[in-house]
Amino acid sequence: MKNRKFSFALVAFAMTALVVSCSDDDVETVTVTETVTETETVEVDSSMPVGDFTVASSGNLTAESGTPTEGLVELGKDTNDTDFVHFADDFMTELGTGTVGIFLSTSETFTADPANGNPDLMLIGNVQGNGEMYIKLDATPEAKYSHIILWCATANIPFGNAELQ
Repeated sequence: MKNRKFSFALVAFAMTALVVSCSDDDVETVTVTETVTETETVEVDSSMPVGDFTVASSGNLTAESGTPTEGLVELGKDTNDTDFVHFADDFMTELGTGTVGIFLSTSETFTADPANGNPDLMLIGNVQGNGEMYIKLDATPEAKYSHIILWCATANIPFGNAELQ
């Protein structure tokens, strides 16, 4: 009896499957359109100018304190109107003495005045190495800054300066 119920159930299932799967009413045409989109990750170095770099002023470094400092320094903007200081690929200075700070200055002389917030100096970065280098500025520097000064804080001496014209 169990086999008969099982056989009947099996036959009923097979018939239902045949009727359902062969029915014309359920036929449907499906068109699948697939769009392939590639995603490319691009890393942007925000310390580099975007587009063209337009020079507003420039000057050649003059060595001080017996250092081998030399090279072209430029102040300018990129296509996005972001301000940068650019050291050309001929830039060179002493690197073995410690941190060499890069300052915008109102003169060729480093005149620290910490009690008044150093109104004649604006630290913009540190020398990372010889050769080409860009330093992104947070804002357009005030017109009063006419020079770049390289200052070695470890030795408390200037390594060089450039008048920006």
